[in-house]
Amino acid sequence: MTPISIIIPCYNGAATLARALQSCLIQPEAAQIIVVDDGSTDTSIDVVAHYGHLDPRVCLLQMPYNGGPARARNWGAMHAAHGLLAFLDADDEYLPGALAAASAFFMQNPSEVSVRLDVEYADFPADILCHADFDRHAATLSNTVPSSLIIRRAVYAALGGFPMDDAFRRIGGEDGAFSWALREIFGNRRLGDAKRVRMHYHAGIHAERYFRIALGMQTPDPADTADAFRFSRQFLDTARTGIAQLRAAGVAAEPAAIALPDHRAQIPNAEAGRQQG
Repeated sequence: MTPISIIIPCYNGAATLARALQSCLIQPEAAQIIVVDDGSTDTSIDVVAHYGHLDPRVCLLQMPYNGGPARARNWGAMHAAHGLLAFLDADDEYLPGALAAASAFFMQNPSEVSVRLDVEYADFPADILCHADFDRHAATLSNTVPSSLIIRRAVYAALGGFPMDDAFRRIGGEDGAFSWALREIFGNRRLGDAKRVRMHYHAGIHAERYFRIALGMQTPDPADTADAFRFSRQFLDTARTGIAQLRAAGVAAEPAAIALPDHRAQIPNAEAGRQQG
């Protein structure tokens, strides 16, 4: 069993945080569960305190002000104690055995730097779930959302963590940019044999916007699409340059970061780059 540090960014997530934490606590591989409170004004901190009292794996970090999910995830990753990082949004949950499957994948594939879990989309509108192209776009989103990701900490750091550009706070999409860089440089394997993460629908969720645009139900704002692509490309170029410099210097914190496979990915769907979990 490989120990995993889970980072949960939380902004006013008291209504769903208990469910997310309970789903982490049943994972034996969850050696550390870091909730990063991002300036919440509800009772999120009290929820964390309750579960921290019940289980010492649960701990709290508090941001001084609301800085967005990318900043919260990166701050949590800096405090991780283990070599594998997992990211779970406060309104999502792991299904039983999720992290066991990820741990087994890394044990069987020691040269891989990350793996994605397949996502179940719960209670989304029927016109989305019943669309003929839903499964195809659901798989694309499963390759992007942070809750599906387990990654080696050294590689996460080498990529620079999630991008924190102000534009992403406005339009979303720091997870799409990170996913693009990850799969372009290292590959982005996904365990598609079973659903292991559940994303719950709520009004205004970015995933609904992604599906409606991808399925032709909604027209994207051209300016937002252009900004998402531009900042995602910038992040990819910066990450690629940094990894190349590490390789040239012979610096790699883990063997998996030494020999990089030559993956060539297509430019992501313009709106896929905008999504947060």
